[in-house]
Amino acid sequence: MTQGPAGFTMGATHWEAALIVPRILSTGFYVPAKILTNDELATRVETSDEWIFSHTGIRTRRLAADDQATSDLAIEAGRKALERAHLDPKDVDLILVATSTPDFLGFPSTASLVQNGLGAVNAGAMDLSAACTGFIYALETARTFVVSGAARFVLVIGAEVFSRIVDWNDRNTCILFGDGAGAVLVGPSSPELPEPWFAPSLLRSDGSGGSCLLRPAGGTRKPVPERPSELAVAMDGKRVYLFAVTVVKDSILEIITKNGLTLEQIDWVVPHQANYRIVAAAAQRLGLPLERFYLNMERFANTSGATIPLALAEMDEAGLLKRNQVIVTVGFGAGLAWGANLFRW
Repeated sequence: MTQGPAGFTMGATHWEAALIVPRILSTGFYVPAKILTNDELATRVETSDEWIFSHTGIRTRRLAADDQATSDLAIEAGRKALERAHLDPKDVDLILVATSTPDFLGFPSTASLVQNGLGAVNAGAMDLSAACTGFIYALETARTFVVSGAARFVLVIGAEVFSRIVDWNDRNTCILFGDGAGAVLVGPSSPELPEPWFAPSLLRSDGSGGSCLLRPAGGTRKPVPERPSELAVAMDGKRVYLFAVTVVKDSILEIITKNGLTLEQIDWVVPHQANYRIVAAAAQRLGLPLERFYLNMERFANTSGATIPLALAEMDEAGLLKRNQVIVTVGFGAGLAWGANLFRW
């Protein structure tokens, strides 16, 4: 019997997969230094701190510096995750960057820029675009790469600079978003850890709702905008809200039911940090105490594909995540796309 690719042994006629159990090995996050408060926003558009906070749960958001692009934020978050795992960047096999705000339109991929910035010379790299659900999809992609043995260490980063694609004259959208990045390192679990598992994720999409949250121009459908605002985010807020409340509840129930768990066995739900009211309404429909949902949108607002990994990294740094806890992450957004991950910490 000869040794084949990582996680595989080669028999006489075929490759035999060894049992590989993936796990999140470390986390990291980065947010820009500049803070924009609701009071400051109220000098730009007709709104107030009281109105924004009561309707969204947001008080402040971070804004990237003029010389910072998405890859710069992603590199910082990824570097922290690697440092916490004591992993040499040269040992990373794959880098996935979930983003809707890449450094460049189409190519090169932001992930390739991150790979170079980290010195991960042996890693493949690719962007994954699923809007605010991007990290959910990217984490499942990493899980399957590790389970299959195609990769041993996968760095998954959610990073956004949404401040560059919002219309700062549109009070319906500019109050919602911020900039930031979060990263997790996925790799094989240590044999001595108790009952490690990482369930197959729930991934869903309904493209019939694509028009309710989009950037109207700049792509191949409409390359040249008729007015600059068409390059910014446009949203049907009411429709997105109703969609989000439903899919948060349904996604959590579906993924735990498929894996033989109950709500009482879930230690933490880490939702996409879009709006406090969405999470509170979903928690009420589930009959779950809101304290089991980790929320940080008050300080960082909606960083789209970065919200969940940023929250996980912040929880990890604060010591809120304990070994063997059961975690559900749930995302939703443009596409319309939604999904959930389920794993033991």
